[in-house]
This record gives sequence, C-alpha cells and structure tokens, in this order.
Amino acid sequence: MSFETKPESEGKNLPRISDAEWTVLKAVWQLQTPTAREVVEKLKDEANWKPKTIHTLLSRLVQKGALTTEKPRREYVFKPLVAERECRLAASRSFLEKVFDGEIAPFLACFLEREKLTREEIEELKAILEEKGS
Repeated sequence: MSFETKPESEGKNLPRISDAEWTVLKAVWQLQTPTAREVVEKLKDEANWKPKTIHTLLSRLVQKGALTTEKPRREYVFKPLVAERECRLAASRSFLEKVFDGEIAPFLACFLEREKLTREEIEELKAILEEKGS
C-alpha cells in the first residue's frame, strides 16, 4: 500500500469525502500529525475495522488531497491538507443543496421539529441569528 502524496496543486479544492473517510479524517484532525498505527489505535473502539481498512482509507484521503504524508523515520506521518472547519462548511452546503434546495429555513424547521433544545442552545442559536442579521 502506498501513501504517496499527490502534488500540492491537485489538492486545492475540497475533496468529496465518504462517511468512512470522515471518521478517519476526524481522527487525524484530533491527533494532529499521527502515524497510521496511532490512527488505528484511536479508531479501534469507534469503528469495527481491521487495520488494513484504515490504511486503505488513509491512502484514499492522501490520493484525494485531504492528507499529506511524510516519512521522517520508519513510519509515515499524516497531516491534514484541509481544515476541519472548511470541510464541515462544504459538507453542510452540499447537504443543504441536495436535500433542501439550498434553503436553510426549511432545514432548520425540519431539524427542530424532532429535537429538544436546552435553554442554552436556544440562546446560542438566537445569538448566531442576531449576528447574521446585523
């Protein structure tokens, strides 16, 4: 299995990331610059995957330009090329476009229909909406 990094110019756009790849990418973000072994260790209780599966997902993320690798010693070290915040924004925009035709009000109405919010969460949402309305 190769963890060879794509040239930097190919990784400029945010890649499409599968659910399984999200799990691995979140582990890399949390660990910051982990080895494959550290990612496997982190995910052993979260996902019922064999190490080879995690290695494959890491390799895919490298090929998609979401991660880069270095090999300072015996093992590859993974570093994110995409910021967590940027990926979350892109994924939420994609979901909003696909499911709610890009409209946020119907999404919020649908979501809040089934969710119980604490007073603090309501206040936080109000503050966010007030800030956006300014």
